[in-house]
Amino acid sequence: MAPIGLSSLLMGKALIGVFRGVLSSVAFLILALLIAPSMHVSPMFLLGLLLTCLTFSFLGVLAALLARSHEDMGTFGSIILLPMTFLGGTFFSLSQVPLGLKYLLYLLPLTHASLWLRAAALNQSLPWTSLLVLLIFFAAFMAGSMAAVKRMSI
Repeated sequence: MAPIGLSSLLMGKALIGVFRGVLSSVAFLILALLIAPSMHVSPMFLLGLLLTCLTFSFLGVLAALLARSHEDMGTFGSIILLPMTFLGGTFFSLSQVPLGLKYLLYLLPLTHASLWLRAAALNQSLPWTSLLVLLIFFAAFMAGSMAAVKRMSI
């Protein structure tokens, strides 16, 4: 094992995920600005983008630490990530969703990322509750990752 602490190793893994997320986002932002030049890339948009990358990077690290095989990661993608992608309000407005389902969708981190980033990009009123919820998800995934890596090292 490398002569670094487990928390440093964990942070390195997560920051690689953040870097990849930001790099992908920059490519999409360039394309989006070519299509919709009126889109606002404000500091609040960038804050939401960075927090989203951090949140999902730590979710990925946590999933990898809990997975026992490559098949487990495939299952995680199929059961968690794929439905969240289509149900998280990324492709449609949550105002069109029945009330009961809407409450369930607010339990997904992608829902809050979508709400924040859409509002910031369109220069609308920012949903501060969504930023708070994203921070809570980030903290929970980071704490879960720390606990999982410590449990593995014992």
